Amino acid sequence: MILIIGGSGFIGSRLLMLFKHQSVSNFDIEDSLYFNSITIKGDIKSKESIQIPGNVKTIVLLAAEHRDDVSPASLYYDVNVQGTKNVLEKMDEYGIKNLIFTSTVAIYGLNKDHPNEEHIPDPFNDYGRSKLMAENLIKEWFEKSPKGKSVTIIRPTVVFGEHNRGNVYNLIKQISDRKFIMIGNGNNKKSLAYVGNIAAFIKHRVETGVPGFDIFNYADSPDYSMQVLVKKLSNYLQVNYVKFSIPYIVGLLSGIVFDLLAFILRRKLPISYVRVKKFCANTRYNATKAHNEFDAPFSLDEGFERTINNDFSSRK
Repeated sequence: MILIIGGSGFIGSRLLMLFKHQSVSNFDIEDSLYFNSITIKGDIKSKESIQIPGNVKTIVLLAAEHRDDVSPASLYYDVNVQGTKNVLEKMDEYGIKNLIFTSTVAIYGLNKDHPNEEHIPDPFNDYGRSKLMAENLIKEWFEKSPKGKSVTIIRPTVVFGEHNRGNVYNLIKQISDRKFIMIGNGNNKKSLAYVGNIAAFIKHRVETGVPGFDIFNYADSPDYSMQVLVKKLSNYLQVNYVKFSIPYIVGLLSGIVFDLLAFILRRKLPISYVRVKKFCANTRYNATKAHNEFDAPFSLDEGFERTINNDFSSRK
């Protein structure tokens, strides 16, 4: 039996689809749009709330607080750190020794030189810091009694795909609506991951089940510059985007203004200082280790096409 914690979310839903013919359950604070019959409701922030069915041998821990505008910031630590601690303690109670944990490349920070798994962590925000703390808890849990345990930590880059409403969706929507404006020169490069591939990689690691402790970055190649990425997406959408850009410093100042407005209005706005900074940063990650043992079922370009055909077909 496999228990996916956080399976009602974007990656989890895709992963459950891959496990549909196997013995699997979902534990989540939210209902599942597709797999409610195998969903147990609960909150990992409360250890008493965590319910584990009998015969579970492997836990996939996807549940996380990950948006970049979460308030209060303490929620990152309540969910990502304390929640992980609660799951580990429950695993000990039930004698479960196999864990797949999704962390994040945010632990490396911004503008690093194509970091691999050995790179020194340097998180720049609460999300990255809380995920790094969770990783350290898992490492301590493994080292305390490593015999028979199998732990895989996966650090995905930005994940996109059908039905997601994250950063890549917002970029595609802006291009589709002809409202996209480049900030900076657009030469910064981005690593991205298609949801069909990251879900397949998680399933691969569940099925591998090799004892020990392993960490993998996950991204799909190639790493496109923002200029190339926007041009590709425009071609898939069959639209001409406005080839106009504003200087980086102007974009940052605009982000500060929007942060001030958000504070005054008590509303979350689509533009912020952090989002501008992330948009203009080089965020490339070395995922050679993962791809040395795993063949992704989709190319990155296939992921763009599938996403646009599913979510934007009426706009083309």
